[in-house]
Amino acid sequence: MPFIVDLTSGNVTKEYRSQDKGHYGGTILGLRLMAERTPAGLDAFDPEALLYVAAGMLGGTAAPGLAKAVFLAKSPLTGVAGEAHALGPFAAGMRAAGAKALAVVGRAARLSYLLVEGGEVTIHDASDLRGLGTAATTDALRARHGGGARVAAIGPAGESLVRYASVVTDYAYAAGRYGLGAVFGAKNLKAVVCVGDAPAEVADPETIAALTAYYRDSLATNPLAALQAGSPGFAGWADDPIAPGYASVRNFSVPGAPGLRVPSARDYDGRAVSVRGSVTGSATGSATGSCPGCPNNCLKVYGDRSGGLGQEAFLSLGWNLGIDDLDVILAANARCNDLGLDVVSLGGTLAFAMECAAHGLLPGGPAFGDAAALPGLIENVATRSGALGDLLAEGSARAARKVGRGAEAYAMTVKNAELPCFDPRPQPGIGLGYALAPGGPRYDALEHDLDFDPVAGLAYSFPEAARVGAGVAPAHDLDEERGTRSARLLRLWSGLDALNLCVFASTPTRPLTIDRLTELVAAVLGEPFTLADLLAAGQARLDGMRAYALRECGGRLDEALPARLHDEPVSEGPHEGAVLGRAAFEEARAAFYAELGWHPGKRS
Repeated sequence: MPFIVDLTSGNVTKEYRSQDKGHYGGTILGLRLMAERTPAGLDAFDPEALLYVAAGMLGGTAAPGLAKAVFLAKSPLTGVAGEAHALGPFAAGMRAAGAKALAVVGRAARLSYLLVEGGEVTIHDASDLRGLGTAATTDALRARHGGGARVAAIGPAGESLVRYASVVTDYAYAAGRYGLGAVFGAKNLKAVVCVGDAPAEVADPETIAALTAYYRDSLATNPLAALQAGSPGFAGWADDPIAPGYASVRNFSVPGAPGLRVPSARDYDGRAVSVRGSVTGSATGSATGSCPGCPNNCLKVYGDRSGGLGQEAFLSLGWNLGIDDLDVILAANARCNDLGLDVVSLGGTLAFAMECAAHGLLPGGPAFGDAAALPGLIENVATRSGALGDLLAEGSARAARKVGRGAEAYAMTVKNAELPCFDPRPQPGIGLGYALAPGGPRYDALEHDLDFDPVAGLAYSFPEAARVGAGVAPAHDLDEERGTRSARLLRLWSGLDALNLCVFASTPTRPLTIDRLTELVAAVLGEPFTLADLLAAGQARLDGMRAYALRECGGRLDEALPARLHDEPVSEGPHEGAVLGRAAFEEARAAFYAELGWHPGKRS
């Protein structure tokens, strides 16, 4: 199934893995190739490190929830398997060009790009694209290969080997986390271009059409789907003030009232833009929307064509930095997309630097709330300009070790990766996911605890969660049951990741319920598919990622949350007193391990 591309020699071969079962052409297969083809301890920037890009057997199909492409490699940030997913049309572009997966090794002698067309992969010179942002790169490659070409590109941050550089697909859809853009840069790979118009075949088109109609109807009845489709969109963070403790404020250092403005939906009016058919600013989810085949239009673009606004951007670049100026935040998000920077790690690293400066550890460093300084900081990090830019391009954990003098206390990381800005103190299942997910902390690794709170939760989702053994429980509870149910939810969403199914369309809180998901997969593949199959894929992905992490770390895993989350309770509001007690967290951790059949590794 995958094309094996050696950038050093220029050789391209195809490897058939149809005898392997249960990998669905996605992350599981990529992990197998990484384990088979690379030795333990290989540096993430070594030419022989393997980069895997895949639509798989389901991604890119014209149906709801099937737009994801996976990018996978050893992360230069975490040292374990770094997995990032891109929504939008790129997965469909891979399938249309005749490739379900690419495995890339070696390093090109000069900056290059891969062209996938007509079921063939070729390597081309990209020297003229050096230094360009992701939007200009995409423009140039579409001018060369046609306006319908789908492009995954890096910007200056990837070329500069910023350890949390991202890959951005089709202007606005980032594969953001864990530094996959820097792996591109280390291989002298500027982009992957896909050209073709062959649709992904499905076994049962009538069922796909019926599921699409059902999903379209559900936009009026499912509250989260309606929120995603509406204006300002899923990532808008408008109108309702956030409860103290729900999200990070000033590097998780203010566990009380944020004191920051929440914009209204009107503040977003007139800002939505269209990116050449890839993204619409409408709230209708039309056929020209962002993800082919999906009636929803979740990811809006505001103010700049490269500014696809993911849910984490406003939190990471806004309140986490003590900034509430919407213009500044939207411009910063757009610039990060164009430079190819993960907004989560950038925001966490800048917040670390701001807190260090406040404590006198970075004299002359940036200050919380200094919106005017943010654009320059972003540019300096992306290009490693100056001592501070070069330091912060390493990420907050490595920067803390260089700064010393207690700076480690302000690096809010697990596995050297910055935490997303959803505070786990009032939602301990999120904290378990941050600490124990083998690839590193992700906010979308499992559904949030508050959604299953008996009072504040989304009651319509309770039966779906119960089907995987995750019953209703007060969000703040941290005990053995929390560990078990969090592991079960992690396994479920791991199954979605393994098949390149969109978590923002799927069970337990979105329209694609378990029954609809299994019907969807069966309709695409033409073979029976059950909940047990989905959970088995989720377990296999988690086991593969954990085995790779144990191999790369010599059995010593970093699964420790920052001490602040254990020691400083939320001080006011509806979550007052919420904290991750150490003894209760260890009890929940043991239950989490037991549910997944894992034995604790040595912990750093």
